[in-house]
Amino acid sequence: MRAVPPGCLALAVLFFFLLLPFVLADVTLTALAKLGLGPTTSLLAAAGIFLGGLVNIPVKRLVREETVEVPAVRLFGLGQLMPQWVRRQTYTVIAVNVGGCLVPTLLAAYQLVRLADAGTGTLAAALAAIAINTAVCYWAARPVPQVGIAMPALVPALTAAACAYLFAPASAPPVAFAAGVLGPLLGADLLHLDDIKRIGAGVASIGGAGTFDGIVLSGLVATVLA
Repeated sequence: MRAVPPGCLALAVLFFFLLLPFVLADVTLTALAKLGLGPTTSLLAAAGIFLGGLVNIPVKRLVREETVEVPAVRLFGLGQLMPQWVRRQTYTVIAVNVGGCLVPTLLAAYQLVRLADAGTGTLAAALAAIAINTAVCYWAARPVPQVGIAMPALVPALTAAACAYLFAPASAPPVAFAAGVLGPLLGADLLHLDDIKRIGAGVASIGGAGTFDGIVLSGLVATVLA
């Protein structure tokens, strides 16, 4: 077996990262088109997702107390035997990312309005899919100290797509998108706010990874799968 030259591996990785934005843009436009958006509206929505990923809007400040050790006054070399502990107040700022949370949430709300116009049965199916995905995301999400809430990437997307096929096959794309966006937002982020307060992050941005955030990717991937 011949080893791959290190230079070729580095070139392949670089090529992958150069192509990734174009792949994401293609997936985004394909998913938005399946939602019934026109070309201009799709482009505006895609631009809002990509460019809005750079903008975080602070919405709340959580106060937390933590106990820290401070250097003790050394007396005859006994400083290490008499540590001093103090309690101090610190803050976690909760922010909302425009591209990773606000824009996809508005799109999901728009899809729910359209589904309501299609009939109460279709809307009920969408709400059931959202509820199931919210429960799954709440169960799958785990707090990571100093980072935030982490969750397997494909779990919400696959759950949303499966629920859309089962409950509303005739309206699968909009149902999958709404469930794919609102499931992680509610189950992984909002219902874990107390965990965010405890993990000690200075800033916790909902949708803060922008286009790469679980809220956006879940909605887009679920829509494409549906």
